[in-house]
Amino acid sequence: MTSNQYSPSGRKWGLLSALLVALIFTFSACKKNDDNTPTVPTIYDLINNGNGTTNQFTLFKKAITRANLAGALRQPGTYTVFAPTDAAFKLLGPAYADTVAINNIPIVQLTAVLQYHILSTKTESAAIPTALLTPVPTLGGSSLYLSKVASTSGTSSSISANGARIVLADQQASNGVVHVIDRVLVPPILGDLVGTIQAIPGLFPTVSFTFLQAAVAKVGAASSLTGTTPLTVFAPTDAAFTAAIPTIKTVADINALPVATLGQILQYHIVPGRVFTPLISSGSSLTTAQTGTITYAASTTAITVTGKGNGGTASNIIFPDIPATNGVINVVDRLLLPQ
Repeated sequence: MTSNQYSPSGRKWGLLSALLVALIFTFSACKKNDDNTPTVPTIYDLINNGNGTTNQFTLFKKAITRANLAGALRQPGTYTVFAPTDAAFKLLGPAYADTVAINNIPIVQLTAVLQYHILSTKTESAAIPTALLTPVPTLGGSSLYLSKVASTSGTSSSISANGARIVLADQQASNGVVHVIDRVLVPPILGDLVGTIQAIPGLFPTVSFTFLQAAVAKVGAASSLTGTTPLTVFAPTDAAFTAAIPTIKTVADINALPVATLGQILQYHIVPGRVFTPLISSGSSLTTAQTGTITYAASTTAITVTGKGNGGTASNIIFPDIPATNGVINVVDRLLLPQ
């Protein structure tokens, strides 16, 4: 005869079985959540993925990969990377405008440029002092000059590295921090002001300084550009001479000018101190080495300087803030004329 009698021991086993199933389910769910815990990306991940947005670092990534620095930026560390956008590379002209062009840059040159964008210590924006031109050593050994200017309106401070503005700061990575910048940093690997002027055409093939070098040689001004006192030079290209003085078409035309006239013109292109363009207020006047003044202006599309004798026609700074060991060079497209 079948018994329907209630069994307490059976109930206990049923409860234990249900509890065991619940525990297994809970453990599995927790394990699944643990597996989905997001990991902090490395610096290379941020550059490779564009920090989750449309990737604006394709040229920087190409350069890093070609210079064999990708592995280092994947490894544990405390790096700070100033990451130039694709738009920043394109500002340098066709020689840097796409991945094919990047692939044609000599490895030694490319590596030196990239190492100038990397610090071996993690430096967040809050740790940058509110001051002008704080030197910090880069991975390549040369100093990078950081500047932080407090806003008068109470908004966030303006921070720049040499002439590059930090447009997005403190992108956190597992091995450091990334600051997005709007220009490519050029290291002072070309020597003093004279050596850098001679070497710039190798970096920017559209630029030629034949007339400027002839003028410096005739005046004997090279010694003033090789000292230890920092200077800022607004360096006119060959086309800049002709744009302001159409009769200058050859080196012979430069040599035909009186030494005193050439000397005054050259000194008018020199400003004492290391002056990076983001640190100059638009509309301000800069005092030159020959005690004249030039007027600086900046907009969203151009940065310019205008000489007193240029009839109001501004000179565009086409390649700004190129550092030398003893100063800064701004390449301009029109000769600055004193009164």
